[in-house]
Amino acid sequence: MTNKSRLVEGKATPRGAYPHIKRAGDFLFVSGTSSRLPDNSFAGVHQVDAMGTMQLDIKEQTRAVLENIKDYLATEGASLSDVVDVTTFLVNMNDFAGYNEVYAEFFNKETGPARTTVAVHQLPHPYLVVEIKVMAYKPK
Repeated sequence: MTNKSRLVEGKATPRGAYPHIKRAGDFLFVSGTSSRLPDNSFAGVHQVDAMGTMQLDIKEQTRAVLENIKDYLATEGASLSDVVDVTTFLVNMNDFAGYNEVYAEFFNKETGPARTTVAVHQLPHPYLVVEIKVMAYKPK
């Protein structure tokens, strides 16, 4: 069984001892992915006023997360169509509609993966409102 881990060049470095993507045989596991950019800034974060109030855009963050995942899968010759399971972590379930709208740009209910969405108290940075991990099936 092929078993390898990979960090993806040009992406934000993981903040722990884990890879962006891991192959185990014909399965690909993408670690929890955020909207963090290579320069350690975040997509979907906008300063609203001089006092530093931040607006956190669930749609922009979700789109950035799914684009990151798409890039990670591509390093193993896979695409989003190979994804069989998605787990999403939302800091606020009031963001579900915006997240769901963008998710539907990448997947559809007829051919898309199984999905679980859960609310969490917080994510590893206060600017993050969504994190997604996926499992894909892509035979070598």
